[in-house]
Amino acid sequence: MSKKSTIPVVHAEDRIVIFQEKSVRRAWHKNEWWFSVQDVVAVLTDSPNPTDYIKKMRLRDKELSQGWGQLVTPLRLETGGGMQSGNCANTEGIFRIIQSIPSPKAEPFKLWLAQVGYERVKEIEDPELASTRARELYEAKGYPKDWVEKRMRAIAIRGALTDEWKARGVAEGREYSILTAEIARATFGVTPGAHKKIKGLDQVKPGNNLRDHMTDLELIFTMLGEAGTTEIARRKNAQGFAGNRSAAKEGGAVAGNARKELEAKTGVPVISRQNYLSPPETTQVATTENSSVVQTEGNKISDTATVSKIETVRGRTRNPKANRKPLAEKPAGKGRGKKK
Repeated sequence: MSKKSTIPVVHAEDRIVIFQEKSVRRAWHKNEWWFSVQDVVAVLTDSPNPTDYIKKMRLRDKELSQGWGQLVTPLRLETGGGMQSGNCANTEGIFRIIQSIPSPKAEPFKLWLAQVGYERVKEIEDPELASTRARELYEAKGYPKDWVEKRMRAIAIRGALTDEWKARGVAEGREYSILTAEIARATFGVTPGAHKKIKGLDQVKPGNNLRDHMTDLELIFTMLGEAGTTEIARRKNAQGFAGNRSAAKEGGAVAGNARKELEAKTGVPVISRQNYLSPPETTQVATTENSSVVQTEGNKISDTATVSKIETVRGRTRNPKANRKPLAEKPAGKGRGKKK
């Protein structure tokens, strides 16, 4: 029985992949992945100015320069300031560009590039592969299995929400970000950006996916807010940005009220400083009664980023077998390794 051809919804988790601890942004275009040329050059050359390197490379390689317009297409990519246009090329185009870059990383990069491109195509044919691989990646990074199951469910709920937004006339990119922030603000009392700062994620390389650093409770309330928003949008037949913004506020408020009630009963805030950053090599580890790990923030480590389907926690190479737990809470008022 033949499978129906579908247009996949590409989520934020898909848009960044990692090669040797460095981020490579990508966009889904014409049924295949297109990769940021600037990021590829940065990975292969370690150049502090990839844009300048590209200019000089084109001056050296006249044939490449003449065919540049056929190889490269401007596509929307993740940046610190939101989605912005950047030059991208598909796997074949990147292979041609690599020919003009003398680098010992070229061959392993080609193998890696072919793999991450192929994986996405296979996942569209069989979505269960994406789910299976995501679980394997999280578990390999040391996340507890019960946390992984919650994270996978959160991804599914998020996917259902963005599918609903797309069907109801919400524009991907800036409008998705605004609606997400509305849900988060109503759920936790802070925006995703402020939440990242609480967890110390603003002090590391950009691209860290906030949800990859959430505690169980934070994930649960995130799911409640987004699932509630989806249901309200359906029941009220919300249309366009304005209608779905109202639904986002209402859905977030459902989760926010539940969070406040729990906090009133426990006396403990749900929003937490805990994260899954790597500890520095010199960190002394202490074990408390509940076996949680007490550690300081690690050195800078890759929103987002992801090895393929899911953003990986960037930074130091760690033992994939380690059963790493979230960092313990720090006393309020003391910075997480910030320099004054």
